[in-house]
Amino acid sequence: MPAPKQVIVLRKDLGMRKGKMIAQGAHASMKVILDQPKPYPGPMQQWLDGTFTKVVVSVQSEEELLAVYQQAQNQGIPCALIQDIGKTEFSGVPTYTAVAVGPDYPEKIDPITGELKLL
Repeated sequence: MPAPKQVIVLRKDLGMRKGKMIAQGAHASMKVILDQPKPYPGPMQQWLDGTFTKVVVSVQSEEELLAVYQQAQNQGIPCALIQDIGKTEFSGVPTYTAVAVGPDYPEKIDPITGELKLL
């Protein structure tokens, strides 16, 4: 069985600065782990003990981002949705920016994120 991975999905339509994008992806990646009760599920613990494989992809709208999040939730895959408060970008408007899907096995994640373009 292939090793677990995590896919970070970022909104490309927002025109975020590179540093902002990295921060939002990091928030999503950490939130998945911090939200999980211990002991961690098998694939998550395997990922934490392994190589921390991450893939970063993009979507072009809030609707696409929310759809990825909903699909992951529906499949029981650990996931996290990040809403920026708009303090440094987005004119003070809370804005959904990123989703982390997994860590979990590729056969569970790929049907949801496999067709998205690499960032």
